[in-house]
Amino acid sequence: MANDLVTSDWLQQRLQDSGLRIVDCRWILGQPGEGRRQYEAGHIPGAIHLDVEEHLSGKDGPGRHPLPTRFNFQKLMRAAGVERNTHVIVYDSGKGMPAPRLWWLLRFYGHENVSVLDGGWEAWLQAGGPVQTDVPAYPEAEFLARPKRKWVVDKEGVDSIRDEASTLLIDARSPERYRGDEETIDAKAGHIPGAENFHYALTLDPATGRFLPPDQLKQAFEKIGVDKTRKIVCYCGSGVSACTDILALNLAGFEVQLYEGSWSDWSADNNLQVTTKKIA
Repeated sequence: MANDLVTSDWLQQRLQDSGLRIVDCRWILGQPGEGRRQYEAGHIPGAIHLDVEEHLSGKDGPGRHPLPTRFNFQKLMRAAGVERNTHVIVYDSGKGMPAPRLWWLLRFYGHENVSVLDGGWEAWLQAGGPVQTDVPAYPEAEFLARPKRKWVVDKEGVDSIRDEASTLLIDARSPERYRGDEETIDAKAGHIPGAENFHYALTLDPATGRFLPPDQLKQAFEKIGVDKTRKIVCYCGSGVSACTDILALNLAGFEVQLYEGSWSDWSADNNLQVTTKKIA
């Protein structure tokens, strides 16, 4: 199994490795097509571009960004030239989202050989990495998607366990959205009762955009009640930035489930409780 993170220096030394497939995941919420435009202006040599809404989300399912179906994700990876032994390197702008979404999807569908480029595009440029504008094409590969269904929880599952002391819900959204101070995207403001807040941006060094060291992440998560005796479920607005928290929790040694529909699913159901609170 590949390391969850790789550095720009590591990747520069392996750009000619035919066993690698590099994926540019740059995407900006509320700005359709902007990630693709950034990719076309310049990207890591050999990288293809996959968009969160167009490629890494399904058309039907809970929330704004449901998971792509097994069939569609399998078709996507085959077209990208990803096969069983391919080491996939995913990157974004360097702000921690949304490369972890594809990291999580690949692992969810049974492909463990995937790494996130730590620091993303910004780290690549700072390291003097080469840039190209050519859009590569790869021969279709044999990719077989095998979903790990137990990695995902639906709203009924979350509602049934959220009051249990053995479960910890983590909300990866900003403190402002968690508290309910503002909500410009989803149906209601606030959060799932009992959830703790850990904004995905806190997993990164603000100066470099790289993930914090595992020990530092572990200490930060333990402060909100994370430990290995509890079931941990992460959510965010729609299941994208929650994957950043999941990656960070994995780095810190914890196993985590994803609430697929996240707040966009929960807040749309008038039968489910919503709460607001100030963070101490």
